Amino acid sequence: MNESITYSRTLASIEWAQLKSDLHADSFDNGRTPEQLLTSFENSACFVFAWCDGRVVGTARVLSDGVCNAYLIDVWTQSAYRNRGIAREMIRLLTKELRGQHIYLQADEENLAFYSKIGFKPQPHGLSKVVGDWLDGSDAQP
Repeated sequence: MNESITYSRTLASIEWAQLKSDLHADSFDNGRTPEQLLTSFENSACFVFAWCDGRVVGTARVLSDGVCNAYLIDVWTQSAYRNRGIAREMIRLLTKELRGQHIYLQADEENLAFYSKIGFKPQPHGLSKVVGDWLDGSDAQP
């Protein structure tokens, strides 16, 4: 494949229903609706999309307090486009904005080698909790 990959930092051209469908087809769908995907990216400190032939083939975003802590999340490259440096470039574009911040991410075991190659170090103790029902903010409790 000789397609050219481009990167954008805008939400303007994203077809959210198509992105949801592509994430689902690539086994990277965590259940968000297209509207929830949009809200997730809108509420991020920064984000980037990788494009090929008018279609999103990669995503990455960061949640950050803007001072010392950031969380890299939703790093995805469509399977057919993997191993071309797309995720590496998206992460490079995002992390250059996070100087001085501790950047955390959670990764599946099969992706640990990739993240280690680009400078991330294991932090073996992480915990999580869902308040109420997953993706249902109406059940959130203080």
